[in-house]
Amino acid sequence: MEKEVSLFLQAQRGLFLVILIVLGLLFFAALVRAVKGPRVADRLVAVNMIGTMVMVMIAILSLYWQEEYLLDICLIYAMASFLAVIVLSKVYIGIYEEQHSEEEKRTKTDSRKEDKSV
Repeated sequence: MEKEVSLFLQAQRGLFLVILIVLGLLFFAALVRAVKGPRVADRLVAVNMIGTMVMVMIAILSLYWQEEYLLDICLIYAMASFLAVIVLSKVYIGIYEEQHSEEEKRTKTDSRKEDKSV
């Protein structure tokens, strides 16, 4: 019976390592998207994905090492990641609204100039 449990634990630890390696590869893919993203929205999604993957990695490491305090760290990281994405979204929305209002002012002044010239 103990031999079966030992084999199960070895298989479980091997699975955890495979999952961590896959998440590490996906982490770097998301990092590339965060750096090269054609739009700011792509970058925000990539940052959110990175935060989620780090939380999963911490949770898996908690199971792998059998350390429960890592789950507390995972929850704290989840809150910090959520707040970071919210703050970045607000900054992006503010920049977009500022640029949009400047474009509206330009179009209004251009139309006024055209009206005066006619």
